[in-house]
Amino acid sequence: MISPHAIVSPQAEVAADVAVGPFSVIGPHVTIGAGTIVGPHVVINGPTSIGDGNHFFQFASIGDAPQDKKYAGEPTLLTIGDRNVFRENCTVNRGTALDRGVTQIGSDNLFMAYTHVGHDCIVGSNTVFANCACLGGHVEIGDWVTLGGLSAVHQHTRVGSHAFAGGGSIITRDVPPYVMVAGNPAEPHAVNSIGLKRRGFTDEQVRNIREAYRILYRTDLRLAEALERLRELARSQPEVGAFVDFISTSTRSIVR
Repeated sequence: MISPHAIVSPQAEVAADVAVGPFSVIGPHVTIGAGTIVGPHVVINGPTSIGDGNHFFQFASIGDAPQDKKYAGEPTLLTIGDRNVFRENCTVNRGTALDRGVTQIGSDNLFMAYTHVGHDCIVGSNTVFANCACLGGHVEIGDWVTLGGLSAVHQHTRVGSHAFAGGGSIITRDVPPYVMVAGNPAEPHAVNSIGLKRRGFTDEQVRNIREAYRILYRTDLRLAEALERLRELARSQPEVGAFVDFISTSTRSIVR
């Protein structure tokens, strides 16, 4: 399963059924779970922990040192869950000692060609990064987020679960859950209702989320006033609680 033209460090732990293509390099302190496919010309450096059933296409660079001038060679970490797909030329960096020291990726994500995940990012599960979508350092991406092609997320910014960013979006402030944004800088446009229905949200839940969006973005209420209205709704509408929790913990302010 390992090409004779591949280089696998004796300090790497690779499951018996992992396939490694020609001219790929697996460095020391890399752990790769069962059923994973590493295509040709892939470089994986460590410390990196990779789960089961992942697929790395050619020329991906995974787990290398962070692109941070302050990084001084500390033993930071990259962790990747299960069943992720990393297409051609993806780059994912380890964490830095000045943050949590780890970059974390969940499961069942699709990273299309030329996407980049910077140091200390947290990416949830079931996300889609279209071609050339990029994350600066310290970014948090919730579950079921879609980032359109050529989109970019500024460092220390968060994107809430089920949000959708159109192609070419430049995201410099936090994007609340469920919200669709687009533009440079990215601005809110609507609720990601189609995505919510595909994921099993009921018509009533979608209506509740739309009403929460209206209160937040289509009234003259100040943010604090809108947040108080949303807290009232969240008492009987748990799906609205995601808005409240996200906005209450935002440090960069939200797109508005």
